[in-house]
Amino acid sequence: MMTDMVYKIVPETLWRQAKGSGVFDGAGIDLQDGYIHLSTGPQARETARLHFAGVAGLVLVAVNAAELGEALKYEPSRGGDLFPHLYAKLPFSAVLWEMPLLIGADGVHAFPEKMP
Repeated sequence: MMTDMVYKIVPETLWRQAKGSGVFDGAGIDLQDGYIHLSTGPQARETARLHFAGVAGLVLVAVNAAELGEALKYEPSRGGDLFPHLYAKLPFSAVLWEMPLLIGADGVHAFPEKMP
């Protein structure tokens, strides 16, 4: 299930702090697990629901998977689904775009309509 684009959901304050260094080291869970947790488009929605429900102040980051090279590995995770894991720092040069991940009136994070 390799895709051209993978996504990271990250607190905006942490993301802004990382921008000054040119690389994103990861959030607490990433540092603990030894890799940066990423998601495909469909997985990102479920990740938001399971791990960020009701959390405001998040950023959705789209990353060019090809620029991550061999450090990007797809490994079984939730329900056996293959999730992209980055075994390196995330370079900002691989970031395609970022946007606030707002919570809609229904209490669910609102993802871009064009996102797979």
